[in-house]
Amino acid sequence: MRAQTPPDSCHVKTAEELTASGAQIFVLRDAEGAVQAIGAFETIGPGAVELKSMHTAEAARGQGLGRRLLEGLLHEARRAGADSAWLETGAEPGFAAARRLYESAGFVPCPPFAHYRPDPLSVFMTRRL
Repeated sequence: MRAQTPPDSCHVKTAEELTASGAQIFVLRDAEGAVQAIGAFETIGPGAVELKSMHTAEAARGQGLGRRLLEGLLHEARRAGADSAWLETGAEPGFAAARRLYESAGFVPCPPFAHYRPDPLSVFMTRRL
């Protein structure tokens, strides 16, 4: 993600940054233990979580792991008491599959939220849980 996006428009967090912020991190692994997909959510306000840093390994794409991870994140966010989920993703063509995944899961475009500012390289989305 960092390689696809200019630094001022890249909002992905490292595992260390996610841990420090109190984010809940989820990892899907194959039978040998190799990471296939990773994602997180962090609380951004009462009843609201932001999905962060979702990524599926290139070799694991096309197997439904992104959808499985997203469904798991939303389920766990509801269990944690959230009633809405928010996310920022890239507007560039390389993020088209991610945007389609989020739209198919009920996310709709929204204005920038939390600390974000308008950015032509970002798409902001939300949905009720």
